[in-house]
Amino acid sequence: MSLTFEAVTFDCADALAVGQFWSAVLDRPIVTIPMPPSAFFASIGIGDPTRNGFMFIRVPEGKAVKNRVHLDKAEYGMTWTTLADPEGNEFCIGSPHR
Repeated sequence: MSLTFEAVTFDCADALAVGQFWSAVLDRPIVTIPMPPSAFFASIGIGDPTRNGFMFIRVPEGKAVKNRVHLDKAEYGMTWTTLADPEGNEFCIGSPHR
C-alpha cells in the first residue's frame, strides 16, 4: 500500500498573509477551491496531481521554538541561507558553491 502526499501544512496566525508570501516565493498561485482564501485558510496547489500542495491554517497559538519541518529550495552541494516568512517559519535557499 502506498500513500499520496497532498500538502505541507503551516499553522499560522494569518493564513492569507503567509499563503501570499509562499505564493510569491514558489511562484504559484493561491487557489480558491475548496474555499476562497482568508485569514483562516489558504492553499497553494491543492488538487494538482503533478505538484505538492501547501495549506495555511489559522491556529490560536504562536510559534514557540525552531521548526521541526522546513522547506529547502535547492539540492545538495549548495551554500545555504536560512530565511523566515512573516510569522518566523524558517526556510532555506541554496546557491552553488563558488
